[in-house]
Amino acid sequence: MKDENSNATDTALTDNAPRVEPATIEDLPALIELVTELFSISQDFGPDQAAQEHGLSLILEQPNRGRIFVVRNNDRILGMVNLLITISTARGGFVLMMEDVVIHPDHRGQGYGAMLLDYVMDFAKQKSFKRITLLTDRMSAESQEFFKKYGFEYSNMIPMRKILD
Repeated sequence: MKDENSNATDTALTDNAPRVEPATIEDLPALIELVTELFSISQDFGPDQAAQEHGLSLILEQPNRGRIFVVRNNDRILGMVNLLITISTARGGFVLMMEDVVIHPDHRGQGYGAMLLDYVMDFAKQKSFKRITLLTDRMSAESQEFFKKYGFEYSNMIPMRKILD
């Protein structure tokens, strides 16, 4: 027979279980920390907290531009993903550009990346997006293998860019 305290303990453990949900403007400091970590190991970008704060704020303040989802427990944000909304003439509809998929280094290998990707896939299907395009570092074979498990494939398209500022 369970004692009356075991239900309270079970509820407290369950309530602190990691979950995926939309980020809010209150999450901005933790999001900046995560993208700063990501950009510190990137070949193409360097951390710039003011730029990251501005970019993340633009998305959070205008949901028609994109969404940021986080995996969190009651104590902290464990990881995030950034989805930008655009239109594909090739697909004839709305598509997503997925960027900034990052799990805090202390929490990698615990299934949180999978939680985020499952959430993204469900979100994209529910909203009838036609495609998700992913940008990942060329040098990160581990992350490429992770995304392949979710059905991402290499494209014949290659990214090119011109920095304007």
